[in-house]
Amino acid sequence: MIDEVLKNMRWLGHSGFLIQSKGQIIYIDPYKIADGLPKADIILVSHDHYDHCSIEDINKLKKKDTIFITEKNSAEKLQGKVTVLQAGDKIDIDGVSVTAVPAYNTNKKFHPQQNGWLGFVLTIEGVRIYHAGDTDYIPEMKDIDTEVALLPVSGTYVMTANEGVQAALDIKPTVAVPMHCGSLVGTMADAKTFAEALEGKIRVEILS
Repeated sequence: MIDEVLKNMRWLGHSGFLIQSKGQIIYIDPYKIADGLPKADIILVSHDHYDHCSIEDINKLKKKDTIFITEKNSAEKLQGKVTVLQAGDKIDIDGVSVTAVPAYNTNKKFHPQQNGWLGFVLTIEGVRIYHAGDTDYIPEMKDIDTEVALLPVSGTYVMTANEGVQAALDIKPTVAVPMHCGSLVGTMADAKTFAEALEGKIRVEILS
């Protein structure tokens, strides 16, 4: 089932993902997306920085009944059916379960813990998917229970590739997927470094 879910997941670049499940179209942090993508049933927004809460991209995807799941700062920028979550909150929407989890910096100032910005754990077709959001390697990761972990690896604003490796080893997913690279910051070499360091320990898939 994990491979089936991965087959229906696309990395849109940066931290953006499209997940299709039983007719549901789910996006996370769409940014600089291509035209022509299917309209969204659910859009998750981790925080209100322009490369995660991109109103231009969201407007390409939303329809009248699109449901937004986000935190309080992004909610002020969104229009429509908006649900605000804090870390620890959970919501179920048409068979998709979403739990909000913390995402913050520990050694830089871009994503302060007190802002209450988010990562998400989605349960789709019985498979748990963790989207870490913009975060450093934080203690709460040891409590994440997931089969698929989408982890930032580019450094500067988030974890480096090596810190992402530490996070993956703590979380112990079946599959780890690098993100937040190859666009604004970082390169695909960061994804390769991440994959090589986990070889023989955790399966890594670099999505497209």
